[in-house]
Amino acid sequence: MALPETKTADDEQAMPTAARRIWGGVGANGAVGTRPRQITNRDLLRSTPARLLAIGVALLLGTLAVGLIAATVASERKQDIDTLLSTTEPLARSSQNLYASLSVADAAAATAFLSGGVEPSTARDRYAQAIGTASSELVATSDGLPGNDESRRLLTEIATKLPVYTGLVETARTNNRVGNPVGTAYLAEASSLMQTEILPAAQALHTERSAASLAPQSEFGRPPWLAIGLLVALLIGLVATQSVMSRRTRRTLNPGLLCATAAMAALLVWMLIVGVISATSAHRAIRDGSEPLATFASARILAQQARTQEILQLVRREEKEEHAQLYQENTSELRQLLDSYSGSVGHDDIDRANQAMDNWTASHQRMLDALATGDWTAAAMTTVGPEPDASAAQFDTVDAALAAGADTARTELRDDVARSSRVLSALGPGAAVLTTVAVVAIPVGLWPRLREYQ
Repeated sequence: MALPETKTADDEQAMPTAARRIWGGVGANGAVGTRPRQITNRDLLRSTPARLLAIGVALLLGTLAVGLIAATVASERKQDIDTLLSTTEPLARSSQNLYASLSVADAAAATAFLSGGVEPSTARDRYAQAIGTASSELVATSDGLPGNDESRRLLTEIATKLPVYTGLVETARTNNRVGNPVGTAYLAEASSLMQTEILPAAQALHTERSAASLAPQSEFGRPPWLAIGLLVALLIGLVATQSVMSRRTRRTLNPGLLCATAAMAALLVWMLIVGVISATSAHRAIRDGSEPLATFASARILAQQARTQEILQLVRREEKEEHAQLYQENTSELRQLLDSYSGSVGHDDIDRANQAMDNWTASHQRMLDALATGDWTAAAMTTVGPEPDASAAQFDTVDAALAAGADTARTELRDDVARSSRVLSALGPGAAVLTTVAVVAIPVGLWPRLREYQ
């Protein structure tokens, strides 16, 4: 572009400073040069309008990127929390119920052989209900598992072997009703299948699902530092731009950039508040929810294992020493777990379980005393009888207390995680709105300054 051949000093004085720099300049005596030089691309790029345009584009792109990251982080975290509430945690709960139901079924099946002949209807109903619950939990757990997950392999193993177990139990019952001694052998085979293959697979499934439920909770405890750091950097850039423009244009404030800065500052404060609340809720969910729930679940499994070994000690008399040892190991570990519990959630349930454990231990000792004198009938009645001080009633009290504590801890867990989800609900859309405001405000603020150089 060629400029006019001549230019007066008055014209030169009327031009903006940046434009005057592009012209040939003023001589030492104040005269305006009469032969303008050709404007180069370098001159254009170094001019104030070009710099303002570059700064505006950089601010726009940075605001878009930071706003997109902030909205994405908030949306993804909320989605992860919702997945934990709707899928991951219920799967962990189902796997625990599956183990409990299988253990109850095995104990109920063995109980029938202590009564001889036709089993009591209560024991039969207990077994049928436990098998039905286990089957429903198998279906519920399988619905939420991915196809290539290790948990699905364990679930398939349980589902494949459970019909074999129930078939062996029915065969044992049939022979027991007609007085065939072979019924005990079928029951021993069924119990061995349950104790050595089905229950270990169910326990491994519960362990894996519990770990999958705990992993995202630890992630929720960390604020979104990347998005927060980028927001701080963007705010520094906006403030620095306004400071430079204030010195160059001699205008104290730029309404557009001031609006963009306010929008991004509001988003930063919002993310900090939400991050603190979310992290606090996540830590509380772990402290008052996941950790107590894991303790109650482990204690309940140990109690059920001990109860099964106690019954098998009477049913399988030729292996009673082995079952007696396993009973002692399970109850000792259960005692240690209950005594070391220091949480505030479900503490009353722990006390109730400890008291019932004392009564259960006393009842078990009476069973051992009866066996020592050869009174097998009295030992059986002490173990499975309907009396309030019998082992059956005391185990039910222990199991009920531990189940109640687990329910309390699970409620605390879900409430804390749900609180994290609620505070994140509006952050994603809010980040998009505030980013849009900032993106519109930046060109609105810069355009009047650029027009001055037309």
